[in-house]
This record gives sequence, C-alpha cells and structure tokens, in this order.
Amino acid sequence: MDLDFIRENVKEFSEKEIMPLSKKIDEDDYFPVDLFKKLGRQGYLGVTIPEEYNGTNLGYMAQAIIEEEISYCSGSIGLSYGAHSNLCLDNLFRNGSNYIRENYVTKLASGDMIGSLGMTEPSAGTDALSMKTRADEMDGKYRINGSKTFITNAPFADVFLTYARTGDDISAFLILASDAGFSRGKSFKKLGMRGSPTGEIYFNDIIIGSDRIIGGINHGKNVMFSGLNMERAILAFNSIGISRRAFDLAMEYSMEREQFGKPIHEFELIQEKLAYMYTKLETSRLFAYHALENVQKDRMNSLDAAASILYASETSEYIAREALQIFGGYGYIKDFEIERLMRDSILLSIGAGTNEIRKKLIAEALVRRYKK
Repeated sequence: MDLDFIRENVKEFSEKEIMPLSKKIDEDDYFPVDLFKKLGRQGYLGVTIPEEYNGTNLGYMAQAIIEEEISYCSGSIGLSYGAHSNLCLDNLFRNGSNYIRENYVTKLASGDMIGSLGMTEPSAGTDALSMKTRADEMDGKYRINGSKTFITNAPFADVFLTYARTGDDISAFLILASDAGFSRGKSFKKLGMRGSPTGEIYFNDIIIGSDRIIGGINHGKNVMFSGLNMERAILAFNSIGISRRAFDLAMEYSMEREQFGKPIHEFELIQEKLAYMYTKLETSRLFAYHALENVQKDRMNSLDAAASILYASETSEYIAREALQIFGGYGYIKDFEIERLMRDSILLSIGAGTNEIRKKLIAEALVRRYKK
C-alpha cells in the first residue's frame, strides 16, 4: 500500500478522533480505552501482523508513520500505541507459538485486549539484566514471583510480555491480568505524557503453563534485545510527532503575533529559531527513516536504533523549548498547547532507555565497527 495514502488516512483519523480529546487526556490524566478498539478496527494496531491474525501486514515503515501522526495529535496516545503495537504485540507475534498467535495476537490486533511490556523493575531499569523477578519450574509449569515498575499501559493492560529469571538465564512469558496472583500497584502521576497510564504490577505465585513461554525457555535475552532495537527505531517517531506539532504551532504563532508593528517572524532572532527548528526536525525524521530501514535488515543493529531515538528525543525537547520561547508568556500557561508539548517531549530522553545508555550503546557499537 502507498505510504502516502496511509499517512493521509491516519492523519484524518487522528485529527477527528484524537485531537479533540488531547486536552482532556492531559488535564484529566484520561486514558480513552475505547480508542484502542477504534485503532484496531482501522488496522493500525496490527500493522506489522499478517491478516490471518487480524493484522494488516503493512510493515514497520507504516507503523512509524502511524506513530508519528498519532503523536502529532497526542504524544500520550502515541506512547501507549507504541507500547501496545510494537513493544508487546509485534514481539509476541515474532517470537510466540501458534497458540500465542491464535489466542492473544488476534485479540491484541483487534483492540479487544490491551498490551504492555513488563521489563523495568525498582532496582533494574537501565540494567535490565539484573532483574529480580523469577520463574521457577515445577512439574512442567512455572511459578512467577516479582514486580515491575514504570510500566506503560499497566493500569489498563490485559496482556503483559514479561521477562523473568529462569536460573542463571532470562526467559520471556505472557502473563494475563486475569491470572491468579496478578495485581496492579499504584498508577504514577507524571510531569508529562499524562493519559498514557504508567504503573506497577506484582506477581505473587502466578502459575502458568509452558505454552505461555515466548521464544523458548532461557532465550529471553534474544527476545529482549531484538525487541529493544526495533522499539527504539519506532518510538523515535513519537518524538518526531511531538516535534512537528510544536514547530507547526510556533510557525503559526510567529505569523499571527505582532510586536512593534510587525509579525514577529520578521525579527531575525525568531527567524534563526525557526530555521534551526525546521532543520533539526527534518534531520531527525530522515535519520529515523534511515535507521528503521537498517534495523529491519539487522535487528541487532543497536548503533542506528540508539542514535535515531537519541537525536529525535533531544530534538523534540529543543523544538518544544524554542516554540515555548516564541510564544513567550502565553507558552507558559495551560490555555496554550505548547506547554504540554514541552512536558511530553522530555519522556523519550528517559523512557525506552535513557539517553545516557543510548550514548554508551552508540560508542560501543562504533568501537566494534572500527575494530573491523
């Protein structure tokens, strides 16, 4: 399918269904559950999933476009969309058994279930491999104990792609909110990305069968790392959507606002801001497309994946901050959208791995490349 057609279709949907809710989503910390079913009916949730499992099989470039257009209207919904569609659903399809695909992938693709990724723990954030959650084998089944925190979609999710220690290794499991022993902790009140629910989940002697192992026992690291790089490549477009919205608002305001008898876009200092904002926006988008193409060829390509989200997240903060400066005092009050974009822009320099760990990954990958 023509990617330009997909963009126009998603843009029309987002402006109709998401943009009118964007203020309520932020102010009330409101998560529109019904919206996920609408996203499913449009085929956006299962965009990388074959049609036989309720997907549309349009690929990762289409997923990136959907991520950007949704995030343009609401960074919060864009974040929750990415956690559901890429971090959980896509990973379950790629690494799950036919049982997983038929029973859970289909429902996640349709929006009948909401998905989440259970990785971060209170003492294991950036250092994910030091997780404490355990899965102990018992008569062919597994008893899971532990907890996860800072989990996107946790307060509402039905399905969790979860990592746990199995002896000295790590394995991936599918855990359901309906499982005996599963409970939700508090939902965090955040600076930004309000309406994209983030919370804690607890596992107390959850017993699940081996049919809910993802990617094979003791192969969780492979599932994790192949997913992390694609996650970074896709979520870069969450930042790009926010950047584009902030830039558009700044441009419109600079042409409407007058000072000293002329529009402020005629002042050289404002022109400099607009020039840099546009250049950084387009550079981050082009680099993100390039990185996504490379990660599709090699899922272990941490260099391009980390670099694209590093630059996109820094760019979104820069553009939102400059846009707020162009708005002046009006940008600092909640009657104007720009202050929300400023708050939302900060998340991607922390979430999905901090920018500090991304710089480390980039440097290590560069050393490996140049050693050859």
